[in-house]
Amino acid sequence: HTNLEFQKIFSLPPEEFLINDFTCHLKRKMLTQGRLFLSPRIIGFYTNLFGHKTKFFFLWEDIEEIQLLPATLSSMGSPSLLITLRKGRGMDARHGAKQLDDEGRLKFHLQSFVSFNAAHKTIMALWKARSLTPEEKIQLVEEESETKDLQNEEGGSFLGIEDVKMSEVFSSTIPFDVPVLMGIFEGGPVERRIMEKVGCMDYSVTAWEPVRADVHQRQVHCRLDKKVARRDGEVMSTQQKSPLPDKNGWLVEEVMTLEAPYSIPVGADLVQAEVMQCPSIYRHGMVKELQKSKEDHARGGIQVVFSPQEDIQPT
Repeated sequence: HTNLEFQKIFSLPPEEFLINDFTCHLKRKMLTQGRLFLSPRIIGFYTNLFGHKTKFFFLWEDIEEIQLLPATLSSMGSPSLLITLRKGRGMDARHGAKQLDDEGRLKFHLQSFVSFNAAHKTIMALWKARSLTPEEKIQLVEEESETKDLQNEEGGSFLGIEDVKMSEVFSSTIPFDVPVLMGIFEGGPVERRIMEKVGCMDYSVTAWEPVRADVHQRQVHCRLDKKVARRDGEVMSTQQKSPLPDKNGWLVEEVMTLEAPYSIPVGADLVQAEVMQCPSIYRHGMVKELQKSKEDHARGGIQVVFSPQEDIQPT
């Protein structure tokens, strides 16, 4: 199923098979969370966040250089990769490049991998083996990764929000002061203290950046504390905020990717079973003005909807 979806997304022939795929961020003017796909012939990127799709691919033989960049705060404390194509190559993928240098070479910046070591080893192995046959490439990848299992250790699906049926799992409306509540989403000490209280450790966020009129987006990274959150693992998410159509409130949406460690048993509880089957989770909160107080302070209700993607089998 995963291989067929991979071929469908990139319009590839049946003989083009998927070796592995990894969650990461594509860095251009702003970060885009998505999935990187590796096959014997191509390397591709696909994302479908909040209804906006980005996809492209280029050939391994088009790559001139792959640089390993050290971890920085902007890369969520993880190393990143800078892929440089040969002059004039991969122009169909230009919309996904960070820049076109003075020599006419496209550069692609990939960071915040959930499984950086596994992704880096696989990418380097396939690039070095670009002149080999598909069978020889698979053998080399197995040797480099020291495993005979080519299935993705992240265990998730790469389908977008609109590609699957969603169901509402939890909804709650709570009276709250709208300006105060929205101030929590500014990445300050209050937001960090709140997130730590609910078990999100090493919490870091990027600044809100405009993606289009009245819509802003940011990236979030944290580590779950099992003592508080009842499960552990690394979390990466993309959040968007936008005003409601009637301009009397805000909509905050989030797409979350969870790297759950193998020690957590599938089916430990209902939520855990859903998360293990599909680490890409979608939720949104709506902050809406309900009335004005005498002091002219807006009072609102926050509605949080937690919706895992349904009917998706693990890769």
